[in-house]
Amino acid sequence: MKPYLRPLFAVSMTVLRILALVLAVGSFAGLASATEEHLGAPSAGAQGMPGAQGTFEFKPTDWTGMGTSSWWTDTDGVDPGSAGCHIGRTEDGTLSGRTFGEACTEAGLLVESNPGAEELHKHTDDIGHPDLFDCNAWCTGQGKASGMCVAAEAPPCASSAICSCQ
Repeated sequence: MKPYLRPLFAVSMTVLRILALVLAVGSFAGLASATEEHLGAPSAGAQGMPGAQGTFEFKPTDWTGMGTSSWWTDTDGVDPGSAGCHIGRTEDGTLSGRTFGEACTEAGLLVESNPGAEELHKHTDDIGHPDLFDCNAWCTGQGKASGMCVAAEAPPCASSAICSCQ
């Protein structure tokens, strides 16, 4: 490389690194706090399913804090092939106006909400424990050639995700 181009190349690489960081952070905008490195066992609905990696702690973007409990239903239960929406409720089942959808992690895993479809359940400290799925493993377990996590619609959630199989 010509000596007079080195400073320009260094600036370009710095700009590219900053852009990559911004894109990586932006891809997690729907997941306020996802601690994947502390995996628990898969949920009851995910146990034995191909690609099930386990559960992790999740705080929604509108997290209400420690010492508070929230109530939720899930539209699809544990079904990586369907886009789901977690719908906030009160303890008696009334809509609370809160929602969050399933999502793809930076590593390409599907964040799959649980438990069963339309089952009213409690999140202690407003922290959920969704499952993580390797979509390729899930799809091959369904007899498909391959699969990956992709964004999908699941109203009333603004966004969701599924395992898309080929």
